[in-house]
Amino acid sequence: MTTAMAEAQNSKDLRQAPVQGSTPPVGSTTTGAIAVAAESTVATRMSASPSFDVADFPVPHGREEEWRFTPLDRLRGLHDGTAVATGQGVKVEVSAPDGVTVETVGRDDERLGRAGVPVDRVAAQAYSSFEKASVVTVPKETVLDTPVRITVHGEPLDGAAATVYGQLVVELGAFAEAVVVVDHTGDAVLAANVDYILGDGAKLTVVSVQDWDDKAVHVGQHNALVGRDASFKSVAVTFGGDLVRLNPRVAYAGPGGEAELFGLYFTDQGQHQEHRLFVDHNTPHCKSNVVYKGALQGEDAHAVWIGDVLIEAGAEGTDTYEMNRNLVLTDGARVDSVPNLEIETGEIVGAGHASATGRFDDEQLFYLMARGIPEHEARRLVVRGFFAELVQQIGLPDVEERLIARIEEELEASVA
Repeated sequence: MTTAMAEAQNSKDLRQAPVQGSTPPVGSTTTGAIAVAAESTVATRMSASPSFDVADFPVPHGREEEWRFTPLDRLRGLHDGTAVATGQGVKVEVSAPDGVTVETVGRDDERLGRAGVPVDRVAAQAYSSFEKASVVTVPKETVLDTPVRITVHGEPLDGAAATVYGQLVVELGAFAEAVVVVDHTGDAVLAANVDYILGDGAKLTVVSVQDWDDKAVHVGQHNALVGRDASFKSVAVTFGGDLVRLNPRVAYAGPGGEAELFGLYFTDQGQHQEHRLFVDHNTPHCKSNVVYKGALQGEDAHAVWIGDVLIEAGAEGTDTYEMNRNLVLTDGARVDSVPNLEIETGEIVGAGHASATGRFDDEQLFYLMARGIPEHEARRLVVRGFFAELVQQIGLPDVEERLIARIEEELEASVA
């Protein structure tokens, strides 16, 4: 088996670098159904102006930049207004240590929408349609020794998946420290916005796990507003669902902020998993680091990764890097990987991006099999090693063990 790989890299203040090798346009596929990575000089920030009003967004038709990879017919009407909320069918539970305030609030709560404004029609529909929001608050200077755990579980109503619109806010006061785990399971059609608000000097780690049943649909916009000298780390893990489309976004409320965005996805037969990231360096002397890795297997498995970093003219001293790597395990799978980097000032510490998509490395497999390891076990070890650095970023043994077990399940399914 030969390795098929395309890479695109930028470094320092270069606006654009050519894709190395012979590379078809983004969205095309090579023999063996591996779509290669490429870059664009046009950022993938949403074409319409951000708004809380769904009427400000036209109904997408699939030709728009922000929707061209998404199979609209599988959104169950979330994009065109035909998805009517059932009001039941998704249960949200929050388990928090002492000192944390957990509230259910109405639409008029002033904390809602502070971290970011909806940037597409589904996010605006979610904001316009939710009835109650969950707000988790960690007071200033509070350091939690156990994580906050939030479970979102969908239960079908009369045999049909519930349609639900949701809103979640997690706010940390100045110099507070916390770990939050958001776990999605069951079956539902869910559109939800999540806001993370970090006070000055705060430290927040968020682990968002999408472990839905096979038919679930989940579309979410995740906004993080990082305060002065604050630190935000996000680990997004996507396994289940028929269609999952997440839009993590980061902005800075003061200098010295740091953001790390890690992601792990395993896309199986027929699944569509899409992650569209935007980091807005709108403030001087801030840092960001993005690393997403995915594995794909099965006919019509489709993963999309869009990474967009903007360094605004006033953001001197920015240091940023983003990387996406994909491992295609079988024929019939497709990857679209598009890193974007826009730089409006030359006064930066560093900026770059990389993207790579390929099959198993023959040399790695040969090395392991030459030492008596069966091919199936060798492939399993390669995939575990591929994801190891991201799993270790979680820092919670029970969650790490669960995710490793899920990876093993996916690999066993490919053999069966």
